[in-house]
Amino acid sequence: MGIEWFKVFFVHCGGIGWLLWLVSVATLAIIVEHFISIRRANILPDEVHQQIQNYFEERNYREAIEVTAEEPSQLSYMIHAALSEASHGYAAMERAMEEASEERTTKLLRHIEWLNLIGNVAPMLGLFGTVWGMIKAFFQIVDVDGQADPSKLAGGIGTALMTTLLGLAVAIPSLAVYALMRNRIDALSSEAMLASQDLISNFRPGAKQQ
Repeated sequence: MGIEWFKVFFVHCGGIGWLLWLVSVATLAIIVEHFISIRRANILPDEVHQQIQNYFEERNYREAIEVTAEEPSQLSYMIHAALSEASHGYAAMERAMEEASEERTTKLLRHIEWLNLIGNVAPMLGLFGTVWGMIKAFFQIVDVDGQADPSKLAGGIGTALMTTLLGLAVAIPSLAVYALMRNRIDALSSEAMLASQDLISNFRPGAKQQ
């Protein structure tokens, strides 16, 4: 039984089936990369937040500009954009910070869009393989004047349906992880915005300097 399933999954799955296997490997690699790169430590690292806060409390703005220019997190990118506009006033700082946040968030959302694409295309590929396999099965019946071996015909139809199963097996985790990562990006980006607003609040006119 195990050997038969192995043949169906890997040997007799057809060209579309092999394509879906390749897509599944690429999807797994993309998912692993997203879980590594899209996390709090890369978007809103606590140690960087504390370091910037310490610089501001000490009024060491030059060091803050230099550190945020080199540190790759979204928080640093937003703070650096705000500090770069400090000479134009607090409103300009807020505007620059919001634009930087939108830029980084949009970049992250585009980065995960591949999962959404795979999740929508994979079932279509599976259905295409199934329809093609069914067409071949019916023409097999025609070629033998309707006297096809039922066991062979059932096996061919089962192999055709296997491509639909493979398509769904790729699409379901792709769309699930896409939704998870989208929510994570939204949550962390919103938190980074609140943290950035709190950090630059000392530059607001009339605010007490710490």
